[in-house]
Amino acid sequence: MESVLFGQEGSVATVTLNRPEVYNALNFELGSQLTTALERCQADASVRVVVITGAGRGFCGGGDLKAASAYSPEDPSRFFRELTKHFHRLVTDIRLLPKPVLAAVNGPAGGAGVSLALACDLRIASEAARFKQAYTSNALVPDGGWTAFAPLIVGLGRASEMVFLDPVIDAQRALEIGLVNQVVPAENFAAAVKEVATRLAAGPTLAFARAKALLNASLLPALEAQLERERQAISASARTRDFTEGLAAFLAKRPPDYAGK
Repeated sequence: MESVLFGQEGSVATVTLNRPEVYNALNFELGSQLTTALERCQADASVRVVVITGAGRGFCGGGDLKAASAYSPEDPSRFFRELTKHFHRLVTDIRLLPKPVLAAVNGPAGGAGVSLALACDLRIASEAARFKQAYTSNALVPDGGWTAFAPLIVGLGRASEMVFLDPVIDAQRALEIGLVNQVVPAENFAAAVKEVATRLAAGPTLAFARAKALLNASLLPALEAQLERERQAISASARTRDFTEGLAAFLAKRPPDYAGK
């Protein structure tokens, strides 16, 4: 796999998003390979903990809007319909994996990158991390379970602030509002992630699996329905004139001029 790196040290598997030139933005290949990596973790009994992180300076910048433009210029919604097939499967697999999944947020996370981190069981952030909801600023709606996880993790008020005002949230603020569980200096980040992952791997993994299943039992029925609502809504949003303008503005690196159409 080129878009995903897989490594294992002891009983800790590390899955690294490997498109650093575009801040590990999600495209079809990356989404598919992430799913393959998680299937490997599921099947391998020697893996007791999974760490998901990003190569280079970023964790995941979200969906690859340049790829969306190139995939189907006449109908960009096709890109999102296809991408969510991979991405929503990935989110469900993270939740169903009977092993702790730790998001090691090494740098900026936007859009689908935030959704990916929220789907994980725990989140450790480097001080270099930044979080941005991003979807609505590009005339889209959140997907990847964002609208299910964010209100549960940070509360409806904070989630609404992220949707409507779309602030850039630095690592310390993310810790304050509960978006992440721990923040560490960049120079200590790898060691801190290893420490937590090793602690989890040495823990009562059967109890962890059953406890995660109980948490999922209260969440998954709603999550599966919400993922389908998100898939339909982001596809519809990608057919609007506002998204056409937002995409053009993104590619031209200028402010968008939205008309609400």
